[in-house]
Amino acid sequence: SILMIKNKYKAKKAVVDGIVFDSRKEAKRYTELKKLEEMGSIRDLSLQVQFELIPSFEIVIDGKKRKRRPITYVADFVYYRDDEKVIEDVKGLRTPVYKIKKKLFEYRYHETIREV
Repeated sequence: SILMIKNKYKAKKAVVDGIVFDSRKEAKRYTELKKLEEMGSIRDLSLQVQFELIPSFEIVIDGKKRKRRPITYVADFVYYRDDEKVIEDVKGLRTPVYKIKKKLFEYRYHETIREV
């Protein structure tokens, strides 16, 4: 049973196994990945994995120290297929912010994000 709630991109939130997903598409992908994990096709499935793109830092502006928070990217799913680590994002809309974060991710981690 899937519960629906709308978000700013018109996607409806969905709940599966007591987990709230940002969209029905993401919830559906979760159920697919769970089946693949049960079958042994993938392993170590993790949800909402955070990656630091730029660490926090301080900058001096007009003689005052200003703290800047880190910039992070949160992957929808991370799992292993054979010995390959897969970072996966369920995409409806590729926002400008997402495109920048993907590029920063690739630069920092030398891997890419698989978009579904």
